[in-house]
Amino acid sequence: MASTETAAKDTAKDLAGLEAGLDALDAVRVSRTPVREVLVRKVLPPVVAVVLVLVVWQILVRAQVTDDYKLPSPSQVWAEVTDAWAQGTLLGYIWTSVSRGLLGFLLALAIGTPLGLLVSRVKLVRAAIGPVLSGLQSLPSVAWVPPAVIWLGLDDRMMYAVILLGAVPSIANGLVAGVDQIPPLHLRAGKTLGATGLRGTWHIVLPAALPGYLAGLKQGWAFSWRSLMAAEIIASSPDLGVGLGQLLEQGRETSSMSIVFLAIILILTVGIAIDLLIFSPLERWVLRGRGLLVKN
Repeated sequence: MASTETAAKDTAKDLAGLEAGLDALDAVRVSRTPVREVLVRKVLPPVVAVVLVLVVWQILVRAQVTDDYKLPSPSQVWAEVTDAWAQGTLLGYIWTSVSRGLLGFLLALAIGTPLGLLVSRVKLVRAAIGPVLSGLQSLPSVAWVPPAVIWLGLDDRMMYAVILLGAVPSIANGLVAGVDQIPPLHLRAGKTLGATGLRGTWHIVLPAALPGYLAGLKQGWAFSWRSLMAAEIIASSPDLGVGLGQLLEQGRETSSMSIVFLAIILILTVGIAIDLLIFSPLERWVLRGRGLLVKN
């Protein structure tokens, strides 16, 4: 009898130890990353890359691989930056384009999201509109600038129309792709629990389709920004102000490569900043919520 009790106690201890070990494996250790490690892993690589680009750029200028007016030196471009800052126009260039791009993207988001849900959930609508959305997504956004100018004139309405025509198909198609990847079991479970109609869309469909939807949002922003730059380069008017696209066109008209390089660098910087400040945190949040990213 005593041996039976001892064996039972040993078995209970073994099970408790096994359970504790499994709990330890499942537990996510949350620790604060040292500042030095963050600097080395996150900050140092892009800084080194920028420095290398500047070094190669300066070497090409010193080697005189082409005429001076075709390839300005980094110091000449920096002089344009300081001049624009001293004149108080640098932030105006950036804000004019960024405000248009963000507002146009939000409008595209408000239109593309319900459109994507409609296409993904209604077979007749998908058959009718799905191929059109795919075709619009592959159409270069610059093609919309001439008709938009003729229809709406040289004002902000034309800019927003071009942004919408470029971004809405990407957002809608991204959401459609996300919905198509939802396991049917999840949808059936939601219906069983009473999540139907708008409630099912909000609590089941959108959360499950979030990865594909987020990919569509990133692509939608890229199309918004490209469409805006194309519209600003082609359509020029005093009423529109001077954005980054108009700045790039001014550099071309005056044959000033330093202004052209300045505009290109600013356009690239804004695109990178939006990705780092908005979309990268959203991606990490989605991955962490699905257990695909461990928070260090």
